[in-house]
Amino acid sequence: MALPNAYTQYNNNKVMTASPAELTLMLYEGAIKFCNIAEVAVEQKDIQKAHTNIIKVQHIIDYLRQTLDVSYPVAQDFENIYVYLSERLVMANVKKDKAILEEVNQHLHSVRDTWKEVMRINREKGNA
Repeated sequence: MALPNAYTQYNNNKVMTASPAELTLMLYEGAIKFCNIAEVAVEQKDIQKAHTNIIKVQHIIDYLRQTLDVSYPVAQDFENIYVYLSERLVMANVKKDKAILEEVNQHLHSVRDTWKEVMRINREKGNA
């Protein structure tokens, strides 16, 4: 069947042609997606699925931390956020606590929305 292959190729092209800002946005979107899946898994008492998806969120947060450009003062703010989220994800995974996952998800949405706004402002400056 050619459709799944076309979808995979589209996604690969999307990633390969994305700007660094767009890639960061994709990472935030992925973290939110996996956090949502983990929340549902905890609710359904699917421990393995919850664990797997919490680990995926942790890996994304770890990657975002590793790629911070520390030459910008705001990098320390992001570092603090990422450290906090990582600690909360560990606790959510140990306890399989949906409330903690919801909190992390809210923070992820907030950071993602802020990032989108920064991207919009930079686009407008570039078009001015």
